[in-house]
Amino acid sequence: MKLLTILVKHPGAGLRGMAVVILFAVGSKIALAQGGPPYYTNDPGTPGKNNWEINLGYMPFLYNSQSTTHTPDVDINFGWGDRIQLTYEDAWLRVLNQPTPAKYGLGQDQLGLKWRFYDSGEDGMAFSIFPQLSLNNPNDSVKRGITPPGASLILPLEFTRKVGPVHVNAEGGYNLVHLGPDGWLAGLVVGRDFTKRLELDSEFYGVGTFHPSNYQTTLELGARYKLHRPIILLLMAGRSLAPGSNTQPHFVGYFGVQFLLPPKSYDKE
Repeated sequence: MKLLTILVKHPGAGLRGMAVVILFAVGSKIALAQGGPPYYTNDPGTPGKNNWEINLGYMPFLYNSQSTTHTPDVDINFGWGDRIQLTYEDAWLRVLNQPTPAKYGLGQDQLGLKWRFYDSGEDGMAFSIFPQLSLNNPNDSVKRGITPPGASLILPLEFTRKVGPVHVNAEGGYNLVHLGPDGWLAGLVVGRDFTKRLELDSEFYGVGTFHPSNYQTTLELGARYKLHRPIILLLMAGRSLAPGSNTQPHFVGYFGVQFLLPPKSYDKE
């Protein structure tokens, strides 16, 4: 959703074509790849009844002479039952367009509701829908060019399935934009569990708009490392598949922590 917001703000961003990435697809260990932070692709997973998942991260989007950073990004999720998740997300933004000084302001509030409507178990497949509404706050972020001028509603479908030793997580959706071009998104995450604490993943993520038609695709590598109950370290770094420019990021990333509450996020070793 962050890349999609940036693409709406900068409609000149474009890349013709798409790529599919499969990494860590072989090995004796079971893969535990999943979407959500630190990745842009979401998955059908929810925190569980009355559980919380809180993600705090620093998110840079760096171009040749401009950048947008979330300092920090706050993503709060609550399990309303076993298959429903309520989400609130926002960020304090730093937007730089050289040679002018950097601008700071509050980003758009993002309100979401995820429903995992099909789940055949750990070794099967699962589907969810995750509508998310983004609204501007009553501040001057729009006037200063920090956030898009209008609201937006993203309507995605998430899918996950175990394929042999790996878990594949995919997402695709449509974005309805007020005062801007409608768009689309598509993501894929694949990875494996190297130890009981360390998970490594790769992600392909693409966003675009229809009128005008623009595309931006990125490739990321990331990791989750279980530090100590209930804290998980989140790391991700990547770039556009096109050469870096003022419209194609030469670096994107996520550096943060996840808190799973109550503190029963993973078994003691």
